[in-house]
Amino acid sequence: MNIQLIRNATLVVNYAGKKFLIDPFLAEKGAYPSFPNSLRQDQNNPLVGLPISIENILENIDAVIVTHLHLDHWDDAAKEALPKDIKVFAQNEEDAKEISNAGFRNIEVLQTNSVFDEIELIKTKGEHGRGEILNLAGHVCGVVLKHPSEKTLFIAGDTVWYEAVQDTIETHKPEIIVVNGGDNQFLQGGSLVMGKEDIYNVYKAAPDATIISVHMEAVNHWTLSREELKSFIQGKGISANVRVPIDGESFIF
Repeated sequence: MNIQLIRNATLVVNYAGKKFLIDPFLAEKGAYPSFPNSLRQDQNNPLVGLPISIENILENIDAVIVTHLHLDHWDDAAKEALPKDIKVFAQNEEDAKEISNAGFRNIEVLQTNSVFDEIELIKTKGEHGRGEILNLAGHVCGVVLKHPSEKTLFIAGDTVWYEAVQDTIETHKPEIIVVNGGDNQFLQGGSLVMGKEDIYNVYKAAPDATIISVHMEAVNHWTLSREELKSFIQGKGISANVRVPIDGESFIF
């Protein structure tokens, strides 16, 4: 498999001969207002440009997986750029309806036993924060990819560490885990995605896995920088286990 971080949570994953686009956020730098009630109100989103062209990103894509419909995972630029007959996997019927309303015609709701050309796609649970903020953040999911020719990949999505994430790791024993690790927050309500300690908990649950932290420094409400995370994992002695890619970086497993 080849996993390339594009920007934020947007990934291109080559897996068992198929090419997946995960959570496409494809707008030019500064195209959208900042998320309110959070840091960096003077900076529009995305904070950084794409590392490669949209044409290169979309080349030979077989399917798109949209873990939820927040702007930084499914934006107007993606809706405009993607062919309307491309296969799109959505987390639930509500999201599938919205994607359909944008003109897409080949949509499937992820299940715990979905299959795409002999690749197992297993929908996993996530919680986009803790406590009352969950009522505002809405539903999210992750996905596990399995195939006999590949290592098991777990894309956790916009979730904090909690028991369902641990259950997914214990059940599926992923060898590669992608976490959204920018510790994004509003001014009230706490973490919306994983922070340093969450990522350390993922490591403790899967000490033999390679963990890739994405969703960093791309939208205005991030609070955990790449350098701070690198310093933390170095202090914990787990730098060999946790990768902190720059935009455009790829990993082959």
